[in-house]
Amino acid sequence: MPKRKIAIVFTGGTISMTMDNFGGVVPSLSAEDILRLTPSVFELADIESLEFGRYPGPHVTPELMLELTHVVQRLADRTDVHGIVVTHGTDTLEETAYFLDCTLNTSKPVVVIGSMRNSSEPDWDGPRNLRDALLIALHPKAAGIGVLTCLADTIQAASEVSKMDTSNIHTFESTNFGPLGRIVNGAVMIYRHPVHRDYFPVRYIPAFVPLFKCYTSSEALLLKAALREHPAGIVVEAMGVGNVPPVVYHEILNALEARIPVVLASRCPIGRVEHLYAYEGAGKQLYAAGVVFADYLNGQKARIKLIAALGAECSPEQIRHSFEWSD
Repeated sequence: MPKRKIAIVFTGGTISMTMDNFGGVVPSLSAEDILRLTPSVFELADIESLEFGRYPGPHVTPELMLELTHVVQRLADRTDVHGIVVTHGTDTLEETAYFLDCTLNTSKPVVVIGSMRNSSEPDWDGPRNLRDALLIALHPKAAGIGVLTCLADTIQAASEVSKMDTSNIHTFESTNFGPLGRIVNGAVMIYRHPVHRDYFPVRYIPAFVPLFKCYTSSEALLLKAALREHPAGIVVEAMGVGNVPPVVYHEILNALEARIPVVLASRCPIGRVEHLYAYEGAGKQLYAAGVVFADYLNGQKARIKLIAALGAECSPEQIRHSFEWSD
C-alpha cells in the first residue's frame, strides 16, 4: 500500500541550530538539512516539507502563530494530507501549540515538537522526536483529540503541557493531569484524551494583552502604565488559589470599570484558581467584581486563550464560559 502523506512544517528552534565558530548556538539548518539528517522518517510516510522560517522560540509572536495556523489549516484541508508535524523552539512551544489547538478546525493529527539539544551535540534529540511525531501523526488514536506535543517519548496535550526545566530533555510535563501517552519501543500508546478543548475562529490578533505576575509587595505602577495603553485584555498571575495584594486589586477594579477583560491565573505550577478567600484582594472579591478565573491554565496559556477569544470577537459571557467551563 502507498505510504500516507505527512506534512512537516519547519519553523526553527534548537532542532534547526548548530554551534557556530564562536561557541554560540544559532539557527542554521534548513528543512532539507534536518530531513537529510533524519532519513528514517522517509520509511514511515510520504513526506512533504514546508519551511515556515528559522525562528528561535523567543522570536515567535502571536501574529506569527496566526500565520502558522493558516498554513497548517490549509494543509489539513487537503484530502491527500493525513497529518501535520510542526517543529518549533521549546521556549515558546507550549504557547504556539496551544494557540494552534485553539484555532485549528480539523480532526487530523497535529503534533508540535522541538529538541533540547542542538545538532552539534552527540545526543541531539531532534531526529528521535521527529520520528516519534510521525508515528503519532499516523496513529488512528491521535485523530480528533487536538494538537499534541511529543518530546522524550512522552505524548502531551497542547492545552495541558508546559516547559518545566531549562535544559533537561524531559522538560515538558502536564503537571495537573499527566501525559496522554507514550512511545514505547516504537509503539504509540495513548491512554486518555485532553481534559478540555476550545475552538476560536480568530480573525485578528489584539494589539496588547499583557501578563502580570504577583509577588510580595507587588507595585501597582506596571498595571497603571498598562491601563494607559488601553489593553484589549489583561492576565494576572495571582498568588495561591487566586489572591492578589490590595494595590493590585484596586487597579484590577479600574480595568474592569474600563470594560477591559481581566483573567486570573495562579503562579503555582499545580492546581486551579478558586474564589475561596474573602479578604481585600482575595478570590471572592475578585470574582464578584467580574474577574474571569482561568481554572488550571497557567499565565502564559491563559494569555494565549484570551488573545484567541478576543481575536474571535467573543462576548464577555463567551470569554467567561470558555475559561470557567468546569464550574
